Amino acid sequence: MQTRPKLLYPLMVIAAIAVTVFSLLGIATLTGALPPAHSEAGAASLAAATQEALPKSGTGSAGHDRTAASACRYCGVVESVNLVEMKGQGSGVGAVAGGVAGALIGNSMGQGNGRTAMTLLGGAGGAYAGNEIEKSAHKTSSYRIRVRMENGVLRTLYQRNPPGVAAGDHVKIVDGVAVQQS
Repeated sequence: MQTRPKLLYPLMVIAAIAVTVFSLLGIATLTGALPPAHSEAGAASLAAATQEALPKSGTGSAGHDRTAASACRYCGVVESVNLVEMKGQGSGVGAVAGGVAGALIGNSMGQGNGRTAMTLLGGAGGAYAGNEIEKSAHKTSSYRIRVRMENGVLRTLYQRNPPGVAAGDHVKIVDGVAVQQS
């Protein structure tokens, strides 16, 4: 009596290990055990940097102050502020997890070649669905701020936190953030 080697078993063990490792990484990221990939400056440090960078009034003649103000390369007027949602990137974790789940479900249906076909279809459908779910889970929101600079150039800035500026405000761009001028 011959026994057929079970080819699916080693693949399922490898897939289960991969899903477990990626799940642990995801949990660590969500709970804060792994640091996020970007950094944000605090509002207090931005305000301090802006105050240091702004020209002091009354330090010279009126003509000198006007020249300094008009020569500000980083100054402009906010044209618009909009909230923008961006779909996240899939890292492959969702596709792998969805593919494994879909293949397991597909493998439980049909007999013979039909079972093989259902396993393949379930794996492909699960991988696609898992990838889309992961992208939706990693969706981010940010604010798009359009600033018309004094030289006429339109600059677009993105920031995650609600900006302290609105359309029509005179701003100075400090470290990529629009800060209202006083």
